[in-house]
Amino acid sequence: MSRESMEYDVVIIGGGPSGLSAAIKLKQLSSDLSVCLLEKGSEIGAHLLSGAVFETRALDELIPDWKDKNAPLETEAKNDEFLFLTQSSSFKLPNPPQMHNKGNYIISLGEFAKWLAVEAENLGVEIYPGFAASEILYHEDGTVKGVATGDMGIDKSGNKKASFEDGMELHAKQTIFAEGCRGSLTKELFEKFDLRKDCDPQTYGIGIKELWEIDPELHEEGLVKHTIGWPMDSQTYGGSWMYHLKGNLVSIGFVIGLDYKNPYLSPYDEMQRMKHHPVFAKYLAGGKRLSYGARALSEGGYQSIPKLTFKGGVLIGDTAGFLNVPKIKGNHTAMKSGMIAAESIFKHLSDNKGSEECVEYQDNIKNSWVYDELYKVRNIRPSFHKGLFLGIAYSALDTLFKGKLPWTFRNHADHDQLKSAKSSRQIEYPKPDGILSFDKMSSVYLSNTNHEEDQPAHLKLNNPELAISVNYKEYGSPETRYCPAGVYEIVKDFDNNPSLTINAQNCVHCKTCDIKDPNQNINWVTPEGSGGPNYSNM
Repeated sequence: MSRESMEYDVVIIGGGPSGLSAAIKLKQLSSDLSVCLLEKGSEIGAHLLSGAVFETRALDELIPDWKDKNAPLETEAKNDEFLFLTQSSSFKLPNPPQMHNKGNYIISLGEFAKWLAVEAENLGVEIYPGFAASEILYHEDGTVKGVATGDMGIDKSGNKKASFEDGMELHAKQTIFAEGCRGSLTKELFEKFDLRKDCDPQTYGIGIKELWEIDPELHEEGLVKHTIGWPMDSQTYGGSWMYHLKGNLVSIGFVIGLDYKNPYLSPYDEMQRMKHHPVFAKYLAGGKRLSYGARALSEGGYQSIPKLTFKGGVLIGDTAGFLNVPKIKGNHTAMKSGMIAAESIFKHLSDNKGSEECVEYQDNIKNSWVYDELYKVRNIRPSFHKGLFLGIAYSALDTLFKGKLPWTFRNHADHDQLKSAKSSRQIEYPKPDGILSFDKMSSVYLSNTNHEEDQPAHLKLNNPELAISVNYKEYGSPETRYCPAGVYEIVKDFDNNPSLTINAQNCVHCKTCDIKDPNQNINWVTPEGSGGPNYSNM
């Protein structure tokens, strides 16, 4: 196949905080470097979703005069609350040191990324939203050569439509992969270069978020509220947030660790019933839900960080797993990893090393505050594998010793954790009332998700038979519950024989199915560029 190609010094895959920070830093170091950034969303920020309380440490280093440049950091965090919930009441807990938010800001991550993109373009970075990198290109010796964007205008049967356009090849001396959590190309890199051989499996959570406009009399600008406890049982890791932005807006969401064991658990429905708790209902009553979204996040931390370099490229941001779970923040560490990658690659190219492995990056990460920060909290998230109360007790002890206790707990793959359906308790969720809680389809509508329907499905089953012989018969089809967008559905024919229907057009690109499927039978790949959610102010 002959495709058009473009040559750059550096190509960056992903327009989130890490990728944009890498792009900006590269051009700050040398205006002569040619830098290109691809983003699969329809625009920068379209696929970004975070709580988000933002720590400015990396931004202060990258763009010290960000206030003068009108960065969209407008709501300063003022009050922290940490609550333990029972089904009908709540109890205040001491706020852990990692969750003190004085000096931080409540932001829309999408709006922040758009601002970063303008800064990058002003420096000369070429940014192409709506183009999904779907293939890694290699030199004959196996070195990464760059990426190719997906062909456009292919129908479900694989035939070219009248609108067909060939993908474009982008070649680079170094390719930076900043795909975010569970990147589809990054999975290939893990296998090809055996990048995970010396680390624990990555572990994940699913975060489900809504943006509400509430009664001005109930709004408390700058309030940061976190909860643990109900609606989770004591063996399931999870917690909520509520952040009050300016303009009577409230970000509310729920995170559940994907190491949960009950196949009947539905993260989406847990979040919906959570909103009926008095702690949240008192704010949301009479309000209006504006947006909805969901995404997975990497929770493994220090012990799950893979090898970050290979011939021709590096990994940065959440695709490598730099989230600080106890702090409930990862944007600052993602940005810093991108900045360190840029500095390392700049020196690497200045030394005329081209597509050789940029080993300096791994060393520079290990010598940075990112590594130090993640090492200190390495045992807090895995301590909850033994249950909520033991996790809380250990976390308090670990914090007292500032992470210096001499052991490191291990992480285990999330897809191995499900129990069988017959040995699990079924969960009956209340029907949504259309006031505080809502059905999945009305929520997907608010995510502005759109895919070209006549295209090959971007959700693929490696072995379709397993969907019934294992998932349905042994686990009660958990994919119909862990997906927060109604993508997976069991349909029965006239003889009551079940089959799995995949409604790929509903997909909000959270990647949960790719992570949690007990057989690792579901493979998420990029759809046509610009497909997926279009988050507004999320």
